[in-house]
Amino acid sequence: MNGTDAIVLNIKEIRRRSIKVWQAIPDDKLDWKPDKEAMTCIEMVRHVLESEYYYHLAIENLGSLKEFDSPFEKRPLQSIKDELEFAASYHQQFLDMITTFSEEDLTNIKIDRSDVGYIRSLGDMLMRIGYHESVHAGQLLQYLRIMEVDRPRIWD
Repeated sequence: MNGTDAIVLNIKEIRRRSIKVWQAIPDDKLDWKPDKEAMTCIEMVRHVLESEYYYHLAIENLGSLKEFDSPFEKRPLQSIKDELEFAASYHQQFLDMITTFSEEDLTNIKIDRSDVGYIRSLGDMLMRIGYHESVHAGQLLQYLRIMEVDRPRIWD
């Protein structure tokens, strides 16, 4: 397994486990949040899906975007199922893009996000994208705990 294959596997596994967490959120708790400053459950799911789309474009752009027209932005927040169905093709395009990179690309291509404080190699950036989703999965597991909702078994 090369680095690109490992990154794709990691992203697929993160998404598989995120979906388990997301689907454990009861429909009547989608708008729940622990405090007024936090995202609701469904807003956090949207944030993860939309961020992946942004990061995909940023990688293609080799850095932050000056303008970002999100296909997610004007869609109403309805359900986890709706969010996943809408994002499915974007997620697949992201995975397909990753498979086009060589081992050398992972090290040699630089993604310039100096506007937010970093310039990283493509491999590092791809791992950060997975980490971002993982952090939010952990946050939602904590939300479920606070709401006293059964949490899914993600360590299968």
